[in-house]
Amino acid sequence: MADWNYDYLIKLLALGDSGVGKTTFLYRYTDNKFNRKFTTTVGIDFREKRVMYIGKDSDGSTEKNFKIHLQLWDTAGQERFRSLTTAFFRDAMGFLLMFDLTNQQSFLNVRNWMSQLQANAYCDSPDVVLVGTKCDLRDLRDVHTRQARDLAERYGIPYFEASAVTGVEVDKAVTTLLDLVMKRMEKSTYGGHMSEPNGGSSASSQQVQEAPVRRWCAC
Repeated sequence: MADWNYDYLIKLLALGDSGVGKTTFLYRYTDNKFNRKFTTTVGIDFREKRVMYIGKDSDGSTEKNFKIHLQLWDTAGQERFRSLTTAFFRDAMGFLLMFDLTNQQSFLNVRNWMSQLQANAYCDSPDVVLVGTKCDLRDLRDVHTRQARDLAERYGIPYFEASAVTGVEVDKAVTTLLDLVMKRMEKSTYGGHMSEPNGGSSASSQQVQEAPVRRWCAC
């Protein structure tokens, strides 16, 4: 995309144990492809996507388009990188907390990740979406849907079961998180009216546009 102007820059962070599929999930979202060749993320990496967010103007009736530039940060899940990844928590506006539906331990570790979020994020109750990955591997499932939903309800966060292979629920999980972030911005920054630098509206839905993908790694 030649025009890199945007109305809002939104930074979202994917976190969870190593091997749960954070990198392939983000690649599916930004490129709509499944890539089996990814290796373990070292430190921090990110992908980008341009989103056109459609909301209401301050008059409550006129639709207005907002260009949202999404930065989706991909974190290493290994313990040895934990001090590096947690340093990025305060800069993120929302979090995709992932576990592997075929790995019970990765699900049990969600509680540890939530504790780290509550200790290091921008506030005590950051915007989080819980994502169970690899839902296409039905025969290998080790975490029941009811377990995950109960945990999500306990934390008061949305829950999705997604697959980077098929693409199911990938877009919806990110869209839901973006909605939460935009609503928080509307409430805390604009006193109930989301606005551009020169005008205002609250966002309610989004359409996705393709954008060039740039990648960066801090090792």
